[in-house]
Amino acid sequence: MSMLFKKIALVARRNSPNIGAPLRRLAALLRQYECSSIVLDADTAAEHPIPDTLIVPPDQIGKVADLVIVLGGDGTMLSIARLVAPYRIPLVGINQGRLGFMTDIGVDDIEAIIPRILDGDFVPEERMLLSAKVIRGEREIHAALAVNDVVFSRGALGSMIEFEIFIDDQFVYSQRSDGLIVSTPTGSTAYALASGGPILHPTVPAIALVPICPQTMTARPIAVNDAATVEFMLTRGVDAKVHFDGHSHFDLQEMDRVSIKRYRNSLRILHPLGYNYYDMLRHKLHWGERLF
Repeated sequence: MSMLFKKIALVARRNSPNIGAPLRRLAALLRQYECSSIVLDADTAAEHPIPDTLIVPPDQIGKVADLVIVLGGDGTMLSIARLVAPYRIPLVGINQGRLGFMTDIGVDDIEAIIPRILDGDFVPEERMLLSAKVIRGEREIHAALAVNDVVFSRGALGSMIEFEIFIDDQFVYSQRSDGLIVSTPTGSTAYALASGGPILHPTVPAIALVPICPQTMTARPIAVNDAATVEFMLTRGVDAKVHFDGHSHFDLQEMDRVSIKRYRNSLRILHPLGYNYYDMLRHKLHWGERLF
């Protein structure tokens, strides 16, 4: 049986011993097909070695694979997504436990669903990413990608931070708050949702700005066009930081600027046939269920 994908990379959640068994099941399944090679990232191979696989560093997966299958959860999906985004490699998510917002295939469904996806029976979905760069003076000192969000937060001392927001070089507002979330539609169901932001369907071309505990009650979330450039300038704050998907951060100094815009590539996720975004929301957020 022919497949659309010849070189398939497997990435598993770290420090998760129970994931070894489904990982081996998946590798055995791929060997039944015309898969020219199975690729393991070095971290996965160190914890769950599988014979006759190509082992590469995580940041090299995009150069060798046609497809990445992630076993774990949304956090693992986010980590690898930022690494393969420059290469436009599609991802499939298998959740080890409860169904996630991005990893929507259960471990028990591997043998039933994965072969169909490999044969082309899937629902593709494009997700936008954010590209951020930190500018100090006139020099760019840091750059990162985010699938969910770019988050600005106060430091460990607990004082609010003060900042100004510009959109396409136009001043929007100054704010004093615990921070700000700049979110993609994918991230609208993460930290932004917990902070009172709107849920954005993944196809909505927008970037959401959601304040975190603002000092003034009139500070509300806003959404801007995905073609816009959002600039954050820290005017006052000790130990302030900018976080990228909650996986990495960078320390900010007063008058640092962070420029955020849509990344040139989108993230392609392959869902099983029958996938419905609203079904997923209803399941995860318990919509329509009795509360008592």
